[in-house]
Amino acid sequence: MTALNHALNKLQSGVTSLCLGDNYIGGLGFGAEGAAHIAEALKTNATLTSLGLGENNIRDEGAAHIAEALKTNATLTSLNLGGNYIRAEGAAHIAEALKTNATLTSLGLGENNIRDEGAAHIAEALKTNATLTSLNLGVNNIRDEGAAHIAEALKTNATLTSLNLGDNYIGGLGFGDEGAAHIAEALKTNATLTSLNLNCNDIGAEGAAHIAEALKTNATLTSLELGGNYIRAEGPAHIAEALKTNATLTSLELGGNDIGDEGAAHIAEALKTNATLTSLNLGVNDIRDEGAAHIAEALKTNATLTSLKLGACQWSCLCTKRPRENTDA
Repeated sequence: MTALNHALNKLQSGVTSLCLGDNYIGGLGFGAEGAAHIAEALKTNATLTSLGLGENNIRDEGAAHIAEALKTNATLTSLNLGGNYIRAEGAAHIAEALKTNATLTSLGLGENNIRDEGAAHIAEALKTNATLTSLNLGVNNIRDEGAAHIAEALKTNATLTSLNLGDNYIGGLGFGDEGAAHIAEALKTNATLTSLNLNCNDIGAEGAAHIAEALKTNATLTSLELGGNYIRAEGPAHIAEALKTNATLTSLELGGNDIGDEGAAHIAEALKTNATLTSLNLGVNDIRDEGAAHIAEALKTNATLTSLKLGACQWSCLCTKRPRENTDA
């Protein structure tokens, strides 16, 4: 009996969680055909709630099969399709299913190269979908146009609480400050998002300024990741100003931004009055003695920060991933 047949049998035996990820052997995986078998089982299965299909080379055709099953399946709540060479066409199929599916709460589409067109399809679905709470679109070559579509959806979506747009950093461009401006505009009115990952998107100091402006009025975001964005010393000045009034953010990632002593001084000044931040990562930022002195001074009066990271080994965003290219194109 093949591993796939064994898995399919499990789908009919009351199993609630199934991981088939990383069955990507010799550059083949179980591909679209395997996805078709899984999808067929999902149409009748009434127990499975979590399914991991990452790294299986299912591509757009396989995504279409899975999407078709999502239109009728009434139990699956978590689905991971990351690293499957899914492009805009596959994203379109998934998006169409999201418009009617009423059970899925978590969807992983990271490392698939869906690009701006695929992001537009997903964004359109987010305008009507009322169940999805967690969405991973990291490492998908999404630029400012795709960010604009996602941002527009965030203005009306009322269920999404966690969004990963990290590592959409391709060829030194990412979606940049313009994309950050779109996301920031959405944050001013969005009332559900609590966690946002914008790591490694080359938003720069200007992009940080846009996000900071949104933080002054946003009242739901608790976790924000801006690592590896080249915001330098000017960016932290804007972020620090926002931290002086923001009353919801508890976790902030600023690692790998080359903020230096000057940027550290800005953040330190904010820490003297901010009363909500509990976790702060400033690793890989070229902070020297002067910057450390500013941070230390702030810690003498700050009464909320419980986790502070300044070391190089403590920054998780490496900005090295790239979306998977479909070589059949």
